[in-house]
Amino acid sequence: QVQVAESGGGSVQAGGSLRLSCSVSGNGNCRNAMSWYRQTPGKEREFVSEIDEWGNPDYTDFVKGRFTISQNSAKNTMYLELTMLKPEDTATYWCKIRPVRYMWFGGSWVECPLYGREFWGRGTLVTISS
Repeated sequence: QVQVAESGGGSVQAGGSLRLSCSVSGNGNCRNAMSWYRQTPGKEREFVSEIDEWGNPDYTDFVKGRFTISQNSAKNTMYLELTMLKPEDTATYWCKIRPVRYMWFGGSWVECPLYGREFWGRGTLVTISS
C-alpha cells in the first residue's frame, strides 16, 4: 500500500522561510514523478512544482526564484524549500506521487505495476502573516 505524508507546514511572517517534506513508502521499485500542489479556500488546487524521475525540477511562474524542490538520494522523500514567503502563499500544500511507466528490476526495464495511478498525501497547512 502506497503511503504519502507531508510535513513541515506552519505559520511564519511574510519574508520568512519554511521547508516542507513529503515521504512516500510502499511503492516498491517504481520510479516516481513527485510534485507539490496547493489550495486555498474557494480556489482550485494549483500546481506549484515537480521533480521528475530523473531529478529534473519544474516550477510554476509564481514561485520561481523563491521555492526550491529537491529529493533525497533514495528518492523516497521530496522537499520544498519556501523562501521570501508572501501572504498569498498561504494555502494547504499537497504532495502527489505519480509512478512512471518503467522501472529497473531484475536487470531490465519492466512496467511499474502502479503506473497510471496517482497518490496524494493529506496536505500540510502553510500560513503567512503580513
